[in-house]
Amino acid sequence: MDDDVRVLLIEDDAAAAEMYRLRLAADGYSVVVGKDGEEGLQLAVEEAPDFIYLDLRLPGLDGFEVLERLRADPVTTHIPVIILSNYGEPELRERGLKLGALEFLVKADTTPGQLSTKVERSRQSQPPSPSDPTL
Repeated sequence: MDDDVRVLLIEDDAAAAEMYRLRLAADGYSVVVGKDGEEGLQLAVEEAPDFIYLDLRLPGLDGFEVLERLRADPVTTHIPVIILSNYGEPELRERGLKLGALEFLVKADTTPGQLSTKVERSRQSQPPSPSDPTL
């Protein structure tokens, strides 16, 4: 894995956040955790992550509002976002994808190891950024 890959996990459940953080870190990613929507948005701008996992049910701003703001901000609009939620209702999934999420995962059906795989697959399918020194 690439040590320079930064993942932002926006998750209010401390135990879940730590479980995901530990696995992603063990796989070589640099992980920052935002515990609510406001902190997640702030970290997205400050940390410029390469990838964001976003919970929907968050204190304050919910995940949909966070996603709308991420997509509206030129600084964060390009960052791939995968929704990671306890809720898998089709209307929630459809709304998240319409707002610009790359994918919608249900926590009960997703292992921490799969999160790491999703980051790697997403990075392989993304075109290089214009600021990439290898271009």
